[in-house]
Amino acid sequence: MTGPFEGVRVIEVAAWTFVPGAGAIMADLGADVIKVEPPTGDPQRALRNALNSDDSAPNPFLHVPNRGKRSITLDLTAPAGLATLERLAAGADVFLTSYLPKVRTKLRIDVEDLRAHNPRLIYVRGSGWGTEGSMADAGGFDSAAAWSAAGVQNKLTAPGAEAPAAQPAAFFDLQGSSAIAGAVAMALYRRERTGEGGTVDVSLLNTGMWTMGPDLAAAAAGSGELPRMDRRDAPNPIVNLYRTSDDRWINLVCLQADRFWAELCELIGQPDLADDERFADSVARYVNRAACIAELDKTFGARTMDEWKAALAGFSGVWSAAATFEEVCASPQVAANGYLPTVADPGGRDFRLVAPPYQFDGRHIVPTAGAPELGQHTEEVLLESGWDWDQISDLRDSGALG
Repeated sequence: MTGPFEGVRVIEVAAWTFVPGAGAIMADLGADVIKVEPPTGDPQRALRNALNSDDSAPNPFLHVPNRGKRSITLDLTAPAGLATLERLAAGADVFLTSYLPKVRTKLRIDVEDLRAHNPRLIYVRGSGWGTEGSMADAGGFDSAAAWSAAGVQNKLTAPGAEAPAAQPAAFFDLQGSSAIAGAVAMALYRRERTGEGGTVDVSLLNTGMWTMGPDLAAAAAGSGELPRMDRRDAPNPIVNLYRTSDDRWINLVCLQADRFWAELCELIGQPDLADDERFADSVARYVNRAACIAELDKTFGARTMDEWKAALAGFSGVWSAAATFEEVCASPQVAANGYLPTVADPGGRDFRLVAPPYQFDGRHIVPTAGAPELGQHTEEVLLESGWDWDQISDLRDSGALG
């Protein structure tokens, strides 16, 4: 079955996770993504953390945003290196970059530079802060440009907390990656209709703001911050969190409270609560919410998470356990949908990566491979793009290939 991006060639001159993550999605969906790295490599390769401190296991921070690509090395500061990139871009559909404006100008790889060689090119820029304003040329990782600057950190930090809430790894990078991949598809669709290339811009700041759209709309209207819910005062007691006896949490999300209240009471072994006048309908439960929540606290606190999973297995309302990552990895629902497929790194080691959040024609999306080794495909890409071995040798002798 043909992938949605089958036949699309992407040239990626980008580092870290935000923009490369879009290239990974496109590679998963069939695109030929050529990652152009400096001779020293994407700095992500050298980033050390608790998961890759001794190279004994595949590094997720490298494989998540770079799986399925081909890597070539080019020194874009060398005239021959730039000429090589220009020739590759002339035969490409999409150019992805995270480089800052001043760097793109200095290297002569900005929009008009590459459009001179390919007017139909879709040129894609991922930035921290957007293309306009005083911070347009400033670097920005997602923890700063989205998590902090878009108000998310402030919203998710509990009042009186010792320190602000920390962002999970690559949290907004990967949301931004998905936005870029979707925007590229739109730009390619427009090109099919009009023949025109296009320029796509996605920023981390905008990605963070989009995620917090309701809160920011309220603030922009002068309504202030949407109220933070205290679970002990939840307006609808069955849209709430409840602790189990083994210190786990059940998340109930029953927006149509009257529809599910009696059924829930039966399943949790408290049918009398459905007949209690204080809790007879959603209005009564709102008025008496503190008492209702106290009753549910007592009930849920009497059994373990496993016991509650069994008791609620047939519940027609929406609920979930607050899962650990280990539980997510072992989830039958995840397995059934192919959301965590197995791939292999260049050394043949199998490991699992999360699939992108799309499926087409019922097909599971499976990455074709892990992240490539630095420069692994340099000769392969150049040969199939029209260079011969003598020309490649000359490029290597000139230092253009690193």
